[in-house]
Amino acid sequence: MYHIPVMLKECIEGLNIKPDGVYVDVTFGGGGHSRRILECLGENGRLYAFDQDEDAAKNVIDDSRFTFIQQNFRYMKNFIQLYCGGKVDGILADLGVSSYQFDTPEKGFSTRFDGRLDMRMNQNAAVDAASVVNTYDLKSLAAVLSRYGELRNAMSIADAIIAAREIKPIETTTELKEAVARFLPKGSENKVLAQIFQSLRIEVNEEMKVLEIFLSQCADVLKPGGRLVVMSYHSLEDRLVKNFMKTGNADGNLEKDFFGNQLTPYKLMSSKPIVPSDDEIQINSRARSAKLRVAERRER
Repeated sequence: MYHIPVMLKECIEGLNIKPDGVYVDVTFGGGGHSRRILECLGENGRLYAFDQDEDAAKNVIDDSRFTFIQQNFRYMKNFIQLYCGGKVDGILADLGVSSYQFDTPEKGFSTRFDGRLDMRMNQNAAVDAASVVNTYDLKSLAAVLSRYGELRNAMSIADAIIAAREIKPIETTTELKEAVARFLPKGSENKVLAQIFQSLRIEVNEEMKVLEIFLSQCADVLKPGGRLVVMSYHSLEDRLVKNFMKTGNADGNLEKDFFGNQLTPYKLMSSKPIVPSDDEIQINSRARSAKLRVAERRER
């Protein structure tokens, strides 16, 4: 199984689906959320789904109301314009890496398996994690670890990686773990390793840049009253999502018109993010760090 959809009920409720509406699932994956959306749509409803991973394409749904677009969701606006004139009733994004990708050793996402240092969501991309680890200079590598892994000792870890690669190129997840082993505090080894792997994955896939591009398009693509539903799994993503929903921009700076009225394109459906129940976390550990935010497109 690709993975169990996180907060499926809450996502569907957040979309507030109209039977004849047009919806977009920009992170198709195993198709769990998409299948549930289709169940809520009538015969005139439409669903467009994006995913750049070739493995996700194997899960395509055989339904005349469904269109699969094998592309990164940074191109959402262009393709939605092409397919349906550019306006939709709801957009869903379930960010992060699927359980399937984590559980496939050769993809190199997980700290649990020995596999090639790959971490590419799109296997046709030129840069993989091995490239980052073996070619970035000290300052650049430390910046990645600090910015995307939020590691306080990023410079020391980067220095250790560079020392190890001078002896032999670091090509596998195990070799990377060995290179940073002395910086893993007892009892917190897995947490720090996860931060290191996360930082490399975000860099390889340009995840924060892509997320910002995507979020900047949503207000133009959504019809008035349309819903934006985004689920994130770490603080960097959640902060960016929160800023866009509150202010319409990445910086979180609220703009006002001449009369002092706030120029925000969205109305928040709740002031705080929705989090999974204890029961769901017990069933699906991947849900533990999930935060769901929902906003409605204001009338222009």
